[in-house]
Amino acid sequence: MRKAIRGRPGTIASVFIFSCLINILMLTGSIYMLQVYDRVLPSGSVPTLIALSLIVFGLYFFYGFLEWIRARIFVRMGRMFEEDIRNRVFDAMSFASLRRLPGSGAQPISDMSIIRQYVSGTGPAAFFDMPWVPFYIGVVYLLHPWLGFASLGAAILIFCLALLTDMTSRNAVGEATVSSAKAANMSEEARRAAEALHALGMKNVIRQRWASLQQQALDLQTKAGDAGGIFGTASRVTRLIVQSGILGLGAYLAIKQEITPGGIIAASIIMSRGLAPIEQAVGNWQQYLGYKKAEARLEEFLSKVPEEPQPMQLPPPKGFLEVENLFVVAPGNEKPLLQGLSFKVQPGQGLGVIGPSGAGKSTLAKTLVGVIEPSRGAVRLDGATHDQRSSDERGKYIGYLPQDIQLFDGTAAQNISRFAPQPDAMKIVDAAKLANVHDLIMKLPQGYDTQLGEGGARLSSGQKQRIALARALFGDPPLIIMDEPNSNLDAEGEAALEVAARSALSRGAAVVIVAHRPSTLQSMHQILVLTEGKQAALGPRDDIFKQVTRPRQAAAQGPGPGGPPGSNVVALLPPQPPERTP
Repeated sequence: MRKAIRGRPGTIASVFIFSCLINILMLTGSIYMLQVYDRVLPSGSVPTLIALSLIVFGLYFFYGFLEWIRARIFVRMGRMFEEDIRNRVFDAMSFASLRRLPGSGAQPISDMSIIRQYVSGTGPAAFFDMPWVPFYIGVVYLLHPWLGFASLGAAILIFCLALLTDMTSRNAVGEATVSSAKAANMSEEARRAAEALHALGMKNVIRQRWASLQQQALDLQTKAGDAGGIFGTASRVTRLIVQSGILGLGAYLAIKQEITPGGIIAASIIMSRGLAPIEQAVGNWQQYLGYKKAEARLEEFLSKVPEEPQPMQLPPPKGFLEVENLFVVAPGNEKPLLQGLSFKVQPGQGLGVIGPSGAGKSTLAKTLVGVIEPSRGAVRLDGATHDQRSSDERGKYIGYLPQDIQLFDGTAAQNISRFAPQPDAMKIVDAAKLANVHDLIMKLPQGYDTQLGEGGARLSSGQKQRIALARALFGDPPLIIMDEPNSNLDAEGEAALEVAARSALSRGAAVVIVAHRPSTLQSMHQILVLTEGKQAALGPRDDIFKQVTRPRQAAAQGPGPGGPPGSNVVALLPPQPPERTP
């Protein structure tokens, strides 16, 4: 917020100037009453009354115009703030979710909206008007010192009520926001896992947990609202009492011939206007506290997620993948998920990765595409580590098919083209044909323009996987990483996968496939065997597969004297599932 303000000093200066003019014009009513009671009534001059009234009406119209302009400026200040920071917030939220950092839910977006709504509302106007409180008290003091001291006492009292409001509701507002965020995250998780909730009979249990968090937030919000309501009402009552007290004190001074009748009315109006910003601040104190909490949370969140640098653009890679002594350690864990991996994949070559469950295969795939950062060692694409290219630039050269397929709410063409602004339609079709999903798409109601729904809801798991395969192949990326690409495919889909892999290799792409089933790796040149995050074996496909296909009894006996390196790899491999038939 501070950065956005510093970036537009002219906007703040405009608000300040308009606030000055508005507060000066607010003296119009009190001066008018002073002139009517002290000049017009004693003289009985109707022309003077008409002239004064016309001037006052004109000033009021001008005042209304300035208030309207200032309100428009506040709305645009909130809009400019969001326009300045929304890309940064989205990138930080995406990165935090990728790294599983705290606060990686939708709270930053919500905080950004809270800040914008507050800045766009009437709350900030009170703070621009508050510096004028001493000015109004000074004007009342000029009418009579006693009236000035009374107004000063009332201002101090209402300000103390504002402090009490802050002290009694600040923690409750913050805790309520946290509870609301947790409840919102749980409801989103429940929405995504609706099938499991209903199928496993978990709906009532999860609903109770969500309701508990929601109830906690409601209780805290009620507590904060009660505290704010008490002191807000107290401040309004105080202002009314003081306003009437000023009239009574003015009447006493008028009896003593120390002030004119017009001065009584003017002092009451000016004092009321002077205390209005403080009362307005008290009335909007919950919104202000919510704004400050949101600003603090957003500031803390963005400080934890550094802004992605924009390195110098490098030439397009050819697909030479090199892994050097790779270690990956998850935050909070001592045991590495991957340790000491080193291998190379040349353009036009394929590497198959196999191993038992929990061996680190998916972790390796995510590290190769830059989703996970190495704790030690390096992953290089044509000699450049992933951080030497921006994520958007790097992503253009990588085709990635994750184990958990995630499509977006858009058309089939948009999902395949990765939502490129102006994609080449023929490249979309070529990628779909290569994934053998073109005919399937053409059978959809609007073909490539069919809306797939949130998460590809209109498609089956196998169809989603083939759309995602086409997305990975779009644009002929020089590096393709596929993690369990046949987990939801039938025989036809597996055949298409094999054709796609061979086509990518023939055009010179480097291909890495993580799989359990050896049939998926027939086009791969090398096989990497992982176990417990370590490199158990690495070699030509046929040599590794010969070890896999040997009898399990021989594998259990271990290698004989002088056995080939890695000949005990069979014991490290998962049981091979039967091959699928059409």
